[in-house]
Amino acid sequence: MTSVPYDVLLNTLAPGSTRESTLPELDRKPDPWESSMQATCECLSWRGAFDNLERRHAEDALGETIYHDFPVRARSAVITAHTLMDRGVISPEELRARMELVRERFHRE
Repeated sequence: MTSVPYDVLLNTLAPGSTRESTLPELDRKPDPWESSMQATCECLSWRGAFDNLERRHAEDALGETIYHDFPVRARSAVITAHTLMDRGVISPEELRARMELVRERFHRE
């Protein structure tokens, strides 16, 4: 599989980021965005758009291949975006534009 359409996701990994490898790194309180992402995934599943079991299988498969360098807690967001692009719900260009809007909001505050 080529990663070109997914560069918008792959480019979000900060240089020098490392995958969690010890229990203390994994056993922490989730950041607010992580809790919100889990709620979004639950809503997508509840409404039949992206089933939780299907998402977990995708996290296992893509998390060990394309997105293996991403932190474990960030994978739900990345895998969900990946799948929504695969399904044509959002294009890489639309996702990139929305990500830029979010970055602008954070820099305004």
